[in-house]
Amino acid sequence: MSTTQAQLKWESGALAKYNGMITRIPLFHREIAKVVVQKKALQNAIDRGGCQVEEPDIVKAFFSEVPKAFYSLMVRLLDEADFNYKNYQAKS
Repeated sequence: MSTTQAQLKWESGALAKYNGMITRIPLFHREIAKVVVQKKALQNAIDRGGCQVEEPDIVKAFFSEVPKAFYSLMVRLLDEADFNYKNYQAKS
């Protein structure tokens, strides 16, 4: 993780939702999801020039980093964690 990423703060409400979602992910997949989604969310915040990681950064990270095979589970868990994800869903 770069120094910039390590110094970037997470908005407290978004972090609480993220942590709540991570705890709902099946144990076998939890650590890998935690690593890849956190890294991508941080990068999303940097790419948009943000001073902190916010909910859209996290949601976009889940959609881009979680394999399609787990899409329906991910959407259910995003809903349970109270993320506003519908604007980021792929349109069918």
